[in-house]
Amino acid sequence: MEMTVGLFLLILIMAFVCEWLDSSLGMGYGTILSPVLIIMGFNPLVSIPAILISQAFGGLTASIFHSQFGNVSFKRNSKDLKIAFVVTLFGIMATILAAIISLNIPKVVLKTYIGVLVLVMGIITLRNIQFKFSWKKIISIGVLSAFNKGLSGGGFGPVVTSGQILAGQKHKGAIGVTTLAEAPICIVGFFTYLIGRSIGEFDGAVMSMPVSEFFSTMFSPHMVQWELALALILGSVLVAPFGALTTRNLNKEKMHIILGVLVTVLGAWTLLKTYVF
Repeated sequence: MEMTVGLFLLILIMAFVCEWLDSSLGMGYGTILSPVLIIMGFNPLVSIPAILISQAFGGLTASIFHSQFGNVSFKRNSKDLKIAFVVTLFGIMATILAAIISLNIPKVVLKTYIGVLVLVMGIITLRNIQFKFSWKKIISIGVLSAFNKGLSGGGFGPVVTSGQILAGQKHKGAIGVTTLAEAPICIVGFFTYLIGRSIGEFDGAVMSMPVSEFFSTMFSPHMVQWELALALILGSVLVAPFGALTTRNLNKEKMHIILGVLVTVLGAWTLLKTYVF
C-alpha cells in the first residue's frame, strides 16, 4: 500500500493514541492497531513486523518515563526490575516454543483460550481480590502471557498487567514492568519473523545463501514497509511521557476499575471476533 504524507500523519496519530493507552494502562497497542491496519488495506505480513518494532521502541521509552515519574523502580536489585527480568527471560523462551507449537494448533482454539483467560482475569481484577506476592506466580504469568503472544500474536499485555496484580504486584508497578518486559520480547518476535520469512523466500539451501543477499532480503521493503514502521515508531515514542504521567495521576481505586474493565472488554472482544465477526 502506497504511503502518502496524509496517511503517514494519520498512522502517526493512531500510534500516538494507541501507545498512550498501552503505556498508561499496560495493554492495547497491538490489539487495536493490528486489525485497524488490516482494515485500512495493509498486508498483515508487512504490518505485523512494523507493529512489533514500534512497540519495542515505545515500550523502552515509556519504561524510562515510568521510572522517572515514580510509577516503578528499575534500580539495581529492585523488585520491579527483577520481575521485568523474570517475565522477559521466561517470556522469550515461551514465545519461541509457542511459535513452533502454533503450526499444529487450530487458530480458533487458541483465540478461544486467550479470550476466556483474559475475560476471567478481568472479572477477578474488577472484584479487587488481593493476593500475596509470589515469584512462582510471576514466573507463571511471564510464561503464560508470552506463550499466548507466540501462539496468536496477542494476549501479552492484558495477561501480564492483570496477572501481576493478581500475583501481588502494585498496580502502577505492574504497568511499568509490562512496558519494559514487552520491548525485548517484541524485538525477538520482530527478528524471528523476518528471519523466518527470509528463509522461506530462498529456494535453495539457506546455509549456502550469501550473507549480503540474506540481509538485503530480510530488511527489504518486501518484508517491512519502513514508512509504516517510521510512522508507528514516531507516534509511540512521542507519547511515552504522557502515558507514564497518566499512570502516575491515577489512584489505586480508579486504576483497578479501569484495568478490570479494559481487560474484561478485551477478553470479550477476542471471543466476539472469534465466533461472531
